[in-house]
Amino acid sequence: MVVRMTYRKAGVDIGKGDEAIKNIKSLIQSTYDDNVLTELGTFGGMYRLDCEAMKKPVLVASTDGVGTKLKVAFMMGKHDTVGEDLVNHCVNDVAVGGARPLFFLDYYATAKLDSNVFYEVIKGFVRGCKNNDCVLIGGETAEMPDMYQKGEYDLSGTIIGVVEKDKIIDGKKIRKGDICVAVNSNGLHTNGYSLARKALLKGMKIDSYVAELKCTLGEELLSVHTSYLKLIQQACERYEINGIAHVTGGGIVGNTQRLLNKGLTLRIDWQAWQWPPIFNLIQQAGKVPLQDMRATFNLGIGLIFITHHRNCESMLNTIEQHNYKGIIIGEVQ
Repeated sequence: MVVRMTYRKAGVDIGKGDEAIKNIKSLIQSTYDDNVLTELGTFGGMYRLDCEAMKKPVLVASTDGVGTKLKVAFMMGKHDTVGEDLVNHCVNDVAVGGARPLFFLDYYATAKLDSNVFYEVIKGFVRGCKNNDCVLIGGETAEMPDMYQKGEYDLSGTIIGVVEKDKIIDGKKIRKGDICVAVNSNGLHTNGYSLARKALLKGMKIDSYVAELKCTLGEELLSVHTSYLKLIQQACERYEINGIAHVTGGGIVGNTQRLLNKGLTLRIDWQAWQWPPIFNLIQQAGKVPLQDMRATFNLGIGLIFITHHRNCESMLNTIEQHNYKGIIIGEVQ
């Protein structure tokens, strides 16, 4: 008897994949603007760069993933926020250079495509793009049996933004005496989840209600990574901003220090703010050394502006107007 092997028998159902893409087509097209020149499904998404109002446009690109925050989404059975996490993370990464986002591309890989889960993930991508005035111009969906655990998937995303050359923010103007004006985060964002899960889940369940958090552990850990785009744009219009750090993996010092010119360092006042309760829980549950906490997590600080001291008081008011909390946490030395 001849055994005929097909792609479907090998674990890849092209027809199911095509149907899943068809189901999200209108969702993705809802993010389009007049600069999109191609339909979903072409080999490459085409976007018209409207430079009439710019003298020397510079493209800014960034790629990232969600990391093991996905494990929490799998445990919770909630998949409509991790795509938004990824968009917001990437948006922040280009925005801190002074850029506005233009378009985003996603990558979704899984062992066996679950159309319902896939749709929920794409909903998050779409919501993130709409909230940031960014187009979801295309992406890739890969079904790869034997590469992933059953019921799991992986995500990555790439964003392209644009900035006028003379408005690039790269830290070169940072000087001794500049002040670090921080903006609060709403939790872990998308970093440190491997340590957080190890510490917390050895003694707690993902659906446990935690009084200090006023919600379940899973709900806290799935808090959506904040987009600071609109705050950054307004701050850059109003003030002379010498540098902006998006606090991700590496913590407050690691992400801010890389903006500084040779010979400069930071003095951080670690007593200037209180950690949100989730970080205290992680440290206590895992007996995590303070040095590891500072090097791994944002500790409640998602963004740091570096600016002249004369701007500080006004900047704190601007931050508050955007419903964030502003904190002066240190200076450049």
